[in-house]
Amino acid sequence: MVAKKRWTRDELLVALNLYHKLTFGQLHARQPVIVALAEKLGRGANSVAMKLCNFASLDPVLKLRGIKGLAGASALDRDIWSEFHADLNEAVPASEGALRALFGADEGSELVVLPKEGVLVRKLPRNGLTEKIANVKLRRGQEYFRDAVLNNFGGRCGVTELAVRELLIASHILPWGTHVAERLNVRNGLCLSRLHDAAFDRGLIAFDDKFRLLLSPRLKVELPQRSVAENFGAYEGETLHFPEDAAPPELTFLSKHRATIFCKK
Repeated sequence: MVAKKRWTRDELLVALNLYHKLTFGQLHARQPVIVALAEKLGRGANSVAMKLCNFASLDPVLKLRGIKGLAGASALDRDIWSEFHADLNEAVPASEGALRALFGADEGSELVVLPKEGVLVRKLPRNGLTEKIANVKLRRGQEYFRDAVLNNFGGRCGVTELAVRELLIASHILPWGTHVAERLNVRNGLCLSRLHDAAFDRGLIAFDDKFRLLLSPRLKVELPQRSVAENFGAYEGETLHFPEDAAPPELTFLSKHRATIFCKK
């Protein structure tokens, strides 16, 4: 009998990175991202899908929804899960670096995880290389957060359902600068168009405890303008759009955003 190939720590770190860039319903052997990872690891797609479902059994967000995942999580799986989530600011950049290395993405390339296409490595234009390479950890964390949040929302703006990825932002609910522990928490992220990201960041819009869009008094004054009416007024009171199997934005974070940033005047 051929001995079963054991998972290494580095392989699990990469697998957990991609786990957070997929929704639970995408954890199957035909999923393009899982197929791509399996090819790189020299494993079967079924094996990789099962490992991600093992991670799902450790996910407290899924447990709250009554989703159990697969019960075969190993002691190493549990250790990696605990280590990863104990300090996202350290673990995420390391996992993102390992993912890039596995897929051969150099500093002149971007790596994007697209659930419908797989893991893509694309050369950046020369004018896209202006950022210094000095703070690699910071950039790796930002790359992870963007893919994880956009994919969690199905690649669409949560307000308008705009699906042009180049026009989407992974918005932080609690600001990056003041909430270090939540910087890379997917539940601290909203997928918004560039326009709605700017409005959210400046407290012109917010979301209530039922994820409904709220307009600030400051923005409502501008509703006679056609652009404001079409981009904001038309969506007032509508529920934030994200897939049923997504990790929902944390309600306590949205509440804090309303209390501290949302314009009252």
